[in-house]
Amino acid sequence: MANRITPGLDTLFQALADPTRRAVIARLGRGPAPVKELAGPHDMALPSFLKHLDMLERSGLVRSRKSGRVRVCTLHPEAFAVADAWIAQQKQLWEGRIDRMAALAEDLERKEME
Repeated sequence: MANRITPGLDTLFQALADPTRRAVIARLGRGPAPVKELAGPHDMALPSFLKHLDMLERSGLVRSRKSGRVRVCTLHPEAFAVADAWIAQQKQLWEGRIDRMAALAEDLERKEME
């Protein structure tokens, strides 16, 4: 299963690794926005900002459409499902290990008391 989701997961985490991209995602969480509005708060040239948007689009988190001369971006939170699945799998794995370790510690404590 891990091999099947890895490419999407890698791209998703790469997209989330940058604070500029996370800020764009946070802004789009309030609703669609034109590129110019998204770029406004960031101190960088538009071509540099567009590279961030490209990464977000490749990850599936953001989609854009042109309306005349304006490019409007929309958040697609369902793309987080790949990360949710991976995190849930890791959580289950580690909780199982912790439960086994706790049971072992209780067993050792019980044997010491005998």
